[in-house]
Amino acid sequence: MTQTPVEPLLAQMAGDLSALLERRGVEDPAMVGIHTGGVWVARELHRSLGLEQPLGSLDITFYRDDFTRIGLHPQVKPSDIPFSVDERHIILVDDVLHTGRTIRAAMNEIFDYGRPASVILAVLVERGGRELPIEADVVGTRLQLVLGEHVKLTGPDPLVLEVHKAA
Repeated sequence: MTQTPVEPLLAQMAGDLSALLERRGVEDPAMVGIHTGGVWVARELHRSLGLEQPLGSLDITFYRDDFTRIGLHPQVKPSDIPFSVDERHIILVDDVLHTGRTIRAAMNEIFDYGRPASVILAVLVERGGRELPIEADVVGTRLQLVLGEHVKLTGPDPLVLEVHKAA
């Protein structure tokens, strides 16, 4: 197992997000993290950017396309969107972008709350294996993993990025 410091990645992401928001002329965006690791990352980015809107969180369990394979008793946490989504610029945050299916599910849930002006995707880690045409706007790091390796964010205090080797 190898560990990567998360703080420099979060600082880089905050700077990249700030620059992107300025380039696009986005004022007063709202941020939403995807349970669980995405909420941890979003909490740090939200604090770094000094966003005025409260931080939102999504549990996309019921929006997953593999929900029936998960079983009848998944661990479901409540979603919390404490602001109006309509015509708001949303920063969607997750820890790892892999297949794209989690992001698709999160966007479906966000649109159930309303119609945002835009959605900016920020991820701590982008790795290969995309199954859907989804691309992050802001990426902390890109990892090329070999068969059997996986990446995991542990936390929340401290946040640690781990790459586990195949057994």
